[in-house]
Amino acid sequence: MEHETAHPDEVDRIVAAWKDARPDLDLEPLTVFSRVSRLARHLDLARRGAFARHSLETWEFDVLSALRRAGDPYRLSPGALVTQTLVTSGTMTNRIDRLESRGFVERHRSPDDRRGIVVHLTATGLARVDAAMSDLLDVESQVLTALKPSERPQLADLLRTVVAQFDE
Repeated sequence: MEHETAHPDEVDRIVAAWKDARPDLDLEPLTVFSRVSRLARHLDLARRGAFARHSLETWEFDVLSALRRAGDPYRLSPGALVTQTLVTSGTMTNRIDRLESRGFVERHRSPDDRRGIVVHLTATGLARVDAAMSDLLDVESQVLTALKPSERPQLADLLRTVVAQFDE
C-alpha cells in the first residue's frame, strides 16, 4: 500500500513523473534517499551558517570539536586528529598550521613521546568551538521542530541502522 500525504513535496512530484516514465521500476529507494539528499543540502547550508557566525569554516569546527571532545586538557596527536576527521596527514598539517596562526591551537611536545607532538586547544579555540556548537545545536533543533519529540529517537535509530553498513 502506498503512503498518501496531504502535502506532497518535490520528491513526490519527481517520483510521480518517474512512475509515468518508468512504471516498471521500484521507486521506493528514491522516496527515501532523495529526501535524505535534500535534507543533507539544507543541513550543510545551515551548519555553514552557524559556523560562519563564529568566523569558522566547517573543517575548522571539525578539528576544534575533536580537540574539545577529547576533554581537559584538550589535546590530541595529529594522527588522532587525522583519524577523527578523515583527512590525510598532509591536509591535517596544513589545517593545524592555519588554526595555530589564528590562535585556536598550539603545538607542544608530547608528554608521552619526546619525539612526538600534541595539538592543544587554546582558551580562544575553546571559547570559539563552544559558541559555535551551541549555535549549531540551536539550528539543528529548529530543523527537528517538524517532528514530535517522541519521533526524534525513532528517526535517529532508523538512520543509525542505514548508516551502520557504511561504518563497518
